[in-house]
Amino acid sequence: MTVKPELAQDVWKDAGQHVQFTVLELNRKDRKHEQEVITAFADRYQAILRSLHIRDKDGYLRASFGFSSEAWDYLFPNAPKPKELEPYETLKGDTYEMPATKGDLFFHIRANDEAVVYEAMSQFMLFLRDITTVVDETKGFRYFEGRAIVGFIDGTEAPETELASQYAIVGDEDPEFINGSYAFAQKWSHNMNFWNKLKTEDQEKAIGRQKFNDLELEDEEKFKNAHNVVSKVEIDGEEQKIVRMNVPYSEPASGKTGTYFIGYARHWKVTKLMLQSMLAGDDFLLSFSRILSGQSFFIPSKTVLNKIADGEYTA
Repeated sequence: MTVKPELAQDVWKDAGQHVQFTVLELNRKDRKHEQEVITAFADRYQAILRSLHIRDKDGYLRASFGFSSEAWDYLFPNAPKPKELEPYETLKGDTYEMPATKGDLFFHIRANDEAVVYEAMSQFMLFLRDITTVVDETKGFRYFEGRAIVGFIDGTEAPETELASQYAIVGDEDPEFINGSYAFAQKWSHNMNFWNKLKTEDQEKAIGRQKFNDLELEDEEKFKNAHNVVSKVEIDGEEQKIVRMNVPYSEPASGKTGTYFIGYARHWKVTKLMLQSMLAGDDFLLSFSRILSGQSFFIPSKTVLNKIADGEYTA
């Protein structure tokens, strides 16, 4: 089978001007009814996006929608399951940990117009509100020059769009779920007072890049636990990549500022290895941050969404 990126959902690095992440939990009160709602929604979801593309052709709306391992087992107990879809469990290092939190359904919406983001999520909830509870709803934004909230250019190591498919979407190793993607969502809260008091030179050593021009530092210039050192993963001598975005969010008056990290990968094991490497190396970012949530999801291809809509997965 051939990978066809046009059949994948929007798992590319296009953060948008306005971003919303929503995590929902299924109520688990009436499985048959919830299956019926999800079956209908798999079709409605795609129709809503098509309609909004027409209504606001300049909004550059992008969206992805996925299921956790637990949600898949609950909704589609007799259907095939993506090979690497498993529950995310808290990862622990000697100093820090990355907690697992609840969540069944995941939405990542971004557009150039906040009204489009609002309209999309509002319409989705018309169909999902009665069978779900909101776990988290985070609104993000594009910071200056597309930088992360800590002031550095975001996603320099992420693969370019034309190469992203080989890193972001499932291939023929799992034919039933080709063109799908494994998503990992993680919400960070930062102590910005601590970070902003650091000298620029120390911030650069902590990230591993120059702040102004984004040039990578020489290895001997970086801290041993620089982010771009400890987050690097190799398998059989080859560096692994995922499509990742660090989206800023903030309530500046109350001092609640952080990063919503989203990573899309062909293989969940690659993302998991990156997280474990960050913990093992005591990533400098963890020293002034608190991780509030962590969940893994599978983002089905449009082909699989159509199968869900046709009732094939709930039969």
